[in-house]
Amino acid sequence: MGSRETSTNYFAISPYKGEGDYWKQAKRPLACLLFLLPLLAIYEWGVVRYGGGQPESVRNGADFWMRSWLQYAGFSFELLLPCIVLSGLLCWHLASRQSWRISGGTFAGMLAESLLFAFGLVVIGQVTDLVFQRIETPVAMSMDGTSRASVAVTYIGAGIYEEVMFRLCLLPICFGGFRLLKLSPRWSAALAVIPSSLVFSLAHYVGAAAEPFEMFTFTFRVIAGLFFAALFVTRGFGITVGCHAVYDLLVGIILEFHA
Repeated sequence: MGSRETSTNYFAISPYKGEGDYWKQAKRPLACLLFLLPLLAIYEWGVVRYGGGQPESVRNGADFWMRSWLQYAGFSFELLLPCIVLSGLLCWHLASRQSWRISGGTFAGMLAESLLFAFGLVVIGQVTDLVFQRIETPVAMSMDGTSRASVAVTYIGAGIYEEVMFRLCLLPICFGGFRLLKLSPRWSAALAVIPSSLVFSLAHYVGAAAEPFEMFTFTFRVIAGLFFAALFVTRGFGITVGCHAVYDLLVGIILEFHA
């Protein structure tokens, strides 16, 4: 392996070396933090607004699991998890010594990319559906405005905390594991997306709110996991969260409820 390949590190923290163009700015941790902030605020407000005395009824599964782990460790502060996520991105920004200046157009571009990639994933889902030649017709769900809003809050939470768990945390862990096996950074990054995507799919069939296992949904979620992992590596955490949230809202609210 040449020196050029071994010097590449897909998950390393490196010093900031200039403003750069949009394609670099959108991947910066500070841009991801600011892009994520309104989604986090909407989600945490929605959990309180629609969950009432049973916030777990609205919380996304990944959010519920991570909060349960924190409580098991003795930390019960309600907003600790979002604070950890935001603090982690801020520390990443400080460690990489990047500029505090971000152009307003960066966030518009990140939103546009999130929408574009979400529509692309919808197309992938439809193609996967055709490949499996599913015969059954989805059952339309009739919900009032409040119920629909609470489901939307859950989907926003999925976009945030599933990406925190499976891409921001698990994917680098898998990458590090392959690096310990002396694989090159390029191969480690490529292989890391496989176990993280499998775990991402399997997690939907575990726990109190687990769904019945179906080969179609399992396969598509593996494909979606690969899609999100590739997006995380190439376009950064913020756009991956935006894409995931928009996709869930498109499929779970707009398409499903109007089927």
